[in-house]
Amino acid sequence: MVDPLEAVTLAAAHGDAGAIQTLIVSVSPAILRSVLGVLGAHHPEVEDVVQESALGLIGALGRFRHECKIHHFAARIGILTALKARRRLKSRGDAYAEPVSDRDLPHHDLSPGQVAHDVRRREVLRALFEELPEAQSEALVMHFVLELTVDEIADATGAPANTVRSRLRLAKAALRLRVESDPALRDALEVKS
Repeated sequence: MVDPLEAVTLAAAHGDAGAIQTLIVSVSPAILRSVLGVLGAHHPEVEDVVQESALGLIGALGRFRHECKIHHFAARIGILTALKARRRLKSRGDAYAEPVSDRDLPHHDLSPGQVAHDVRRREVLRALFEELPEAQSEALVMHFVLELTVDEIADATGAPANTVRSRLRLAKAALRLRVESDPALRDALEVKS
């Protein structure tokens, strides 16, 4: 697997300020996408978590083993940072409900009620992800939000592909059990009994 940013990543790991800037600019979209996937587009902490993720990436460059592309590594740091931020906010009692916006319209023919329902469903799913062990939640976000394959997740996390498959299977089973046992969740997610 050839990473076009490998030379830049190596230079950044050795403290080259220009390389660090180039690297951050290059991987920022991956970080932002992963943070948005966990927090939601309108969460008040998005900007802070993206910055925290970029700083975390810089701090982790010395431990980066080049077993995956730097974009995947950066996305993983974004996911983990966002999951920690959600848990931290929840433990402080800071509840956040994602507002509905025209930008949320996936299709222009949806009613405001349908858009609100979709936003609520995404927030319910994000809350359910918080209940999972971190490795399982991370695997789910990487697979379903970032659309990474099992092999790409394995490369990014350093876990064997079978471990990633197991994490995905266990996470889906835990979510299924949680949703099936809660009528309010079944209704919110439109799951038939």
